[in-house]
Amino acid sequence: MKPFILGNLVSLGDLVEVAVLGRRAVLGAHARARLKSSRRIVEEAASSHEPVYGINTGFGELSGVSIPKEKLWLLQKNLVLSHAVGVGEPLPEDEARGVLFLRANELARGYSGCRPQVPALMADLLNAGAAPVIPSRGSVGASGDLAPMASMALALIGEGELFFRGRRQASSAVLRRLGLKPLRLEAKEGLSLLNGTQAMQSVGGFALHRAFHVFSAVQIAGAMSLDALAGTPDPLEPALHALKPHFGQGRAAEQLRMLLAKSEIRESHREDDPRTQDPYSLRCMPQVHGAAADVLSNAVMTVTTEMASVTDNPVVAENRILSGGNFHGQPLSFAFDSAAAAMAALANISERRVFQLLAGQAPGLKPFLARDPGVESGWMIAQYTAAALASENKALAHPASCDSIPTSAFREDFVSMGMNAALKLKKIVWNAAQVAGIEMLCAAQGIEARAPLKPGRGVARALELLRRRVPASSRDEVLGPRLELARDLILDGYFMEVLS
Repeated sequence: MKPFILGNLVSLGDLVEVAVLGRRAVLGAHARARLKSSRRIVEEAASSHEPVYGINTGFGELSGVSIPKEKLWLLQKNLVLSHAVGVGEPLPEDEARGVLFLRANELARGYSGCRPQVPALMADLLNAGAAPVIPSRGSVGASGDLAPMASMALALIGEGELFFRGRRQASSAVLRRLGLKPLRLEAKEGLSLLNGTQAMQSVGGFALHRAFHVFSAVQIAGAMSLDALAGTPDPLEPALHALKPHFGQGRAAEQLRMLLAKSEIRESHREDDPRTQDPYSLRCMPQVHGAAADVLSNAVMTVTTEMASVTDNPVVAENRILSGGNFHGQPLSFAFDSAAAAMAALANISERRVFQLLAGQAPGLKPFLARDPGVESGWMIAQYTAAALASENKALAHPASCDSIPTSAFREDFVSMGMNAALKLKKIVWNAAQVAGIEMLCAAQGIEARAPLKPGRGVARALELLRRRVPASSRDEVLGPRLELARDLILDGYFMEVLS
């Protein structure tokens, strides 16, 4: 892969490539020139007797306190130290590297007024495979993600910790091993590292990336369920969806038609099947799945816009220093909450199809897909797990974006709670992946019970991929590890090729 040149636009794919796959990040000559130009403006302000927020004053409610020039470096260091109050389990390394990458990329645009050394050191750590240790809790989503970003900044000044080569280590030791010097922060640079929405961008961005893997799995699992239940594909007809032309609905119907094409199972039941309509969880898949896909796509647009934004304060623009509120995470908070609701709905409808598969009411399928119902319980309790996770999602889907608790002595009187929204979305995506995995496994058992009849071509391909990794069940046995393996395959995008 070609190196990513810091200061450019970022996609979710770029985020994954740099933070997970090890694509190099490079600070180019144009970015260095931009940084030097804006830095001169900051240094002029730092030498001035006029108060300029964040450069020669205190912060937040203390912004009226003037700071002498000889203490500006201490002001920035103290800012980082005092704001590193995050608690709880640290972010996974991929998300933490995402924070480091996204912040370095924004700084490289030259609107924050820091020296080139700052994003350059961040790139060096990324390219060495290091990840800052960032506690996951403590951000209220304005002024940006202060507590998480402070933990990231600690690692840059030799005060915090880094994950490096499989171990959690003191950043000073890692920097020394890599031949890198910790930063001595100058005017504005501590604030430049802290003021931004990169923590919620990274956590929520990765959650959205995986949400599309889950969406594809729910599409595949739904088609498998329809085949296993010998349901009718008639509600997928193009003429029907042309009358309700939501993009996601039409696309979902098209994918489902592809998955179910040439199904021998359905054809065998056309003449003697007394059922006239399938349950909504089968009949309305395009309408429900497609609506969720549209919500996810809109959320990605918001995140991509945020990753292209300058979320610092103050900023250097048009050769002057402007103070505002670009650090506020409300757009992300709304986006993650809407995506969380969509994913919760996908898990709900998937769980309902699991129930249909196990109810024993479809022609040719035994109750709970057991070989000997009564003596064996079959997949009965797998539905309990799906129900528990779907129910948990309903509680998690309560929007974080409608909450606010004032901070900083009422100076920050309305905050976004965007990080909470991102963390909740991550958990909902995980739960939804597990529900989809349960549906896929149950539907596979149902399809195999109908042999030698063949399912749709796309369904057959999905079944082949599934059985390469997860064997069929022929008796009562411990199913938990299989459920978890199916979930992990979904989160990793293992089944995406079926819809490509």
